[in-house]
Amino acid sequence: MEIWVLGALGRTGRGITAELTAKGLPVVLVGRHRERLEATGAKFVVADGVEAMAAEIRRQRPAVVVNTIGEYAATAATIARACLPGGHYVDLAADLVAVPRLLDLHEEALAGGSTFVTGAGFGVLATEAVVAKLCEGRETPSRVRVDALASVAVEAGAVGVALAASIVDVLTTGGRRYEDGRLTPARLGAEPQTHTLPDGETAKSAGVPSGELVAAQRASGAPSVTVMSGLAPTSPAVRALLPLLGRVVSIPLVRRFAVRQLARVTTKAAPRPRAHSWGHAVVTWPDGTTREGWLRAGEGMDFTTAVVAEVAARLARGEGKPGAHTPASALGADVAEAAGGTFVL
Repeated sequence: MEIWVLGALGRTGRGITAELTAKGLPVVLVGRHRERLEATGAKFVVADGVEAMAAEIRRQRPAVVVNTIGEYAATAATIARACLPGGHYVDLAADLVAVPRLLDLHEEALAGGSTFVTGAGFGVLATEAVVAKLCEGRETPSRVRVDALASVAVEAGAVGVALAASIVDVLTTGGRRYEDGRLTPARLGAEPQTHTLPDGETAKSAGVPSGELVAAQRASGAPSVTVMSGLAPTSPAVRALLPLLGRVVSIPLVRRFAVRQLARVTTKAAPRPRAHSWGHAVVTWPDGTTREGWLRAGEGMDFTTAVVAEVAARLARGEGKPGAHTPASALGADVAEAAGGTFVL
């Protein structure tokens, strides 16, 4: 029943560990720094690098592995496959490269009796769960639009490699949307919109490539899907520069340099900008019927750690569907409520 948390000493890893411990589940911290791991007083495994972690997973066979080390497009498949057969895997990927790659392991996970879950966090689940609720028991819609409007407190310190790589990968991917059931290019930062939220506050969003796009399409089956994010730039001047910047950082040498430099940038602590984070979806059917829904959550990172812990706990109890999934696909939309979210439909 052990649940291993890879990258357990980072902000997200610490939060997930605390949530799992509060649930009374046996947690093992996995990282590269023995002294820091020993100082926690918890059970730990020292492993430096993805291959070393995968080797320990194959040797010791934990029930569930939670991957918080980032660079999921490069790390997820190696670590998830190490859980086979029978072990389960969870990560926090939310980009349009890593999420599809993990989902491509569906047949391997199915054959091995394992459940792989990607996108466990506010990113992916907050919008996927709303789409699943709105489409429940109904025919396939023609169009879906989702907005991920996280409200996140900034922690003082360096940006870090995981977040830096995610930001750069958004630029290199460029905008994307589903049209006629196919993933097609779109302008990054397209269709900016200002939302009046159910609690009376306002938030802006614009088009961005993210794992929410794949999850919303799979949850609805709609041929037309667009995804907007509150983290996307809405300034006309910045939006005009994004295509050029994306082409520049798509050069491998430039990408590596950009990730290294951005990872070193230090940020000052800042409170969350709004009281709540919101996942939003508007679903339209061929007859013109439209339904709108929201998922209200607290601070975005707190909700993410609660989601990961809830998903890991359910997988440890054998509740997930075998195969590779996003959270609501594996466990149902109610996992968002169990993690502290509230639907407003």
